[in-house]
Amino acid sequence: MKNDHSRSEELYRRAVRLMPGGVNSPVRAFRAVGGTPRFIREAKGATITDADGRRYIDYVGSWGPMILGHADAEVTEAIKRALERGTSYGAPTELEVEMAAEIIEAVPSVEMVRMVNSGTEAVMAAIRLARGVTGRTKIVKFEGCYHGHVDSLLVRAGSGVATLGLPDSPGVPTSLAQNTLTVPFNDAEALDRVFAEHRDIAAVIVEPVVGNMGCVPPRPGFLARLRDVTRRNGALLIFDEVMTGFRLARGGAQELYGVTPDLTTLGKIIGGGLPVGAYGGSRDIMQYVAPAGPVYQAGTLAGNPIAMTAGLATLRRLRDPHVYQRLEEAGARLCAGLAEAARAADVPVTINRVGSMWTIFFNDGPVWDWTAAARSDRARFARFFHAMLDEGVYLPPSQFEAAFIGLAHTDEVLERTVTAARNAFAAMR
Repeated sequence: MKNDHSRSEELYRRAVRLMPGGVNSPVRAFRAVGGTPRFIREAKGATITDADGRRYIDYVGSWGPMILGHADAEVTEAIKRALERGTSYGAPTELEVEMAAEIIEAVPSVEMVRMVNSGTEAVMAAIRLARGVTGRTKIVKFEGCYHGHVDSLLVRAGSGVATLGLPDSPGVPTSLAQNTLTVPFNDAEALDRVFAEHRDIAAVIVEPVVGNMGCVPPRPGFLARLRDVTRRNGALLIFDEVMTGFRLARGGAQELYGVTPDLTTLGKIIGGGLPVGAYGGSRDIMQYVAPAGPVYQAGTLAGNPIAMTAGLATLRRLRDPHVYQRLEEAGARLCAGLAEAARAADVPVTINRVGSMWTIFFNDGPVWDWTAAARSDRARFARFFHAMLDEGVYLPPSQFEAAFIGLAHTDEVLERTVTAARNAFAAMR
């Protein structure tokens, strides 16, 4: 089923002369799997079509936002109507009020919310707010959790109990990164020890279900332990729900697991596929944000009317609880089929899934943290990725990124994916 990809190759050769690595976000460059990235021309429902006209079943979904499917008719029609009224005003709109109300109604921790333009920006603002509210400096993050390219969170994840942050990228001052403490995900005892050793911790930030070392769920009780230790020590708990918000449940992971953080960051789905972010929390905490309070944060395009329109059209569809029932059923069906295909080919894998987020790890043991995820056979994953691509299935081009299911992934689409996986595993064997 291999196809000529001359147009993508031509575009990539041109792109590398014009943009760093030929892309505007690193994972798109296929560095982790090799080969030429596919340049996408259009998308509809559960599929994307590349510049050479090859169509793929898509499990990237723009890295999570396309929960309704690509080019959903209701969302695109709403965007068209909004475009006729202008693209940006730099002034308040009714749409922003409606979006705030929608988020506050759905997300347990949020009593007030501020819109921004990306998940990274939301995290940056939430960290600043936590420091402003507590008067403290240090932040705790977990190995394998990614919170955008915020300077203080781009730190190397060490293997010890607690490592002072070292810059993971040139351009990040060591003095800034050292205000970040890193501990293993799913290790609540390590977090207890960090608090015993450091009294200047403003906040703990976590992806409640990790999506950036592949899909890694919290162990039973882990999130509740985070809630307890932060509360006892006067620090804030921040859930980075940029991926999980409105995906795992309407109220996100905090609804699913019954743990309420102090601050929540959101993105992706709340923009319906357009650039967006938000952060929110209790009224007492959010009153610290300018102009109500002294913690400054601003954004020219925040609350953009086109993004608000797309997001509202999406979020209102997600009020229906049957949406999440369907996504759970689809996720279970797909992952069961993939696991059986791997067993039939005698290829050892571990499949992690929470709702409509999932990852195949080429690893023969459970994956609960970065140490286990990093033991995966990345070369074997790359072979599987390209075999699936040849079969017409587009997966995240990295072992360490979650895949996503949307409502457009019908039973027939899921079955085609499982058939493709049988062929891909057989080819690998």
